[in-house]
Amino acid sequence: MTGIASRRSCALIFSALLSGPAMADTVSGADTAWMLTSTALVLFMTIPGLSLFYAGLVRVKNVLSVLMQCFALTALMSVLWFVVGYTLAFGSGGVEQGPWIGDLGNLFLAKVSMDSVNGSIPETLFVMFQLTFAVITPALIVGGFAERMRFSAMLIFSSLWLILVYAPVCHWVWGGGWLGNMGLQDFAGGAVVHITAGVAALVAAMSLGGRRGFGQTAMPPHNLTMTVTGAGMLWVGWFGFNAGSAVAADSSAAMAMLVTHLSAACGSLAWMAMEWLRHGKPSVLGIVTGMVAGLGTITPASGSVGPAGAVVIGLSAGVVCYFATITLKNRLGIDDSLDVFPVHGVGGMLGLVMAGIFCSPSLGLFSGNGFSDGVDSIGGQLGIQLTGIAATFIYTAVLSWILLKVVDAMVSLRVDQEDETAGLDIVLHDERGYDL
Repeated sequence: MTGIASRRSCALIFSALLSGPAMADTVSGADTAWMLTSTALVLFMTIPGLSLFYAGLVRVKNVLSVLMQCFALTALMSVLWFVVGYTLAFGSGGVEQGPWIGDLGNLFLAKVSMDSVNGSIPETLFVMFQLTFAVITPALIVGGFAERMRFSAMLIFSSLWLILVYAPVCHWVWGGGWLGNMGLQDFAGGAVVHITAGVAALVAAMSLGGRRGFGQTAMPPHNLTMTVTGAGMLWVGWFGFNAGSAVAADSSAAMAMLVTHLSAACGSLAWMAMEWLRHGKPSVLGIVTGMVAGLGTITPASGSVGPAGAVVIGLSAGVVCYFATITLKNRLGIDDSLDVFPVHGVGGMLGLVMAGIFCSPSLGLFSGNGFSDGVDSIGGQLGIQLTGIAATFIYTAVLSWILLKVVDAMVSLRVDQEDETAGLDIVLHDERGYDL
């Protein structure tokens, strides 16, 4: 398979978003079954996977607040995707899409019916699969402002962010927009998901400031058993995230699954080794964080690299994201509470660069699945990848900062000091995570 700009069937999907009963016989039962499974796996990544992973990392007085944020975002983003998100990202059938944003013909999924077909699967299934990506991306940002943002502010910010940041970037890459047409290799969301979430989390952490006592008081995870449980769910769910992005039950999906697993394994081992060398002991928190770094970094490259390239990507992710985490917190003093930017943001950028290298068919053992259409060199592809990184980073940073300022003026972003000390569980939800 060659010339993957983002997802395997991207060109087919957006050259003709098909509808009508006459096309019903184009639906593949095998592809549909696999995509139903993948969709469930990606939703499983958010609830319960990401929810438990994040909840275990915060202090005991804030465990419910994180679970509540992930759960509420799952519900709210789903409705917003139905109302306006899908049409902004992917537009409607029979309409040529512009480079920046989709048309409004599919507001409330007006043109999506039971008989609508998208490639070889029902369009309803494609809508649902993309919905799960729109759910997990704002949920990832929660880690950047955990333990200090108001629940109402989080809901308003996430809603505006989905519409004004996620949907446009999704269109640029996967919806027939300018980055996808340029040939950006972003198979499952290095730019669309990981850079946008990581950069937004960084901007939020800088805008809100650190947690009270950050840098002076130890703030260890309250329940690493919960975190490891969530991490295991993320590892399994990521197969739907990456292999499902082939939008078919074929060799592309199988290769994406293999390279995803290898990168996760290597990311875990590399992060563990770095801690062992620097601190004398490997930590449980380190090995699961390395796994997430390996998964996030392989995401954009999972449709265009081979197994050997995936091993290099995973090892690089464990080392690079490890040092990014240390630099952000210890040297720059930025309280990205759950390391969203150094793991997801840096991992997404690293993965996009690596995809531009290991997609080359001329690297022997490390060869991938070819360059984008019209590109025949590593240098040419790297130029496209760097353009995608820069555009996504700058756009996300500027819009996220503006939205945070707007929301702060509306409802105030941060709880006051007394409420932060008492904990968000009691203050915002009148409940406790544990009554033992």
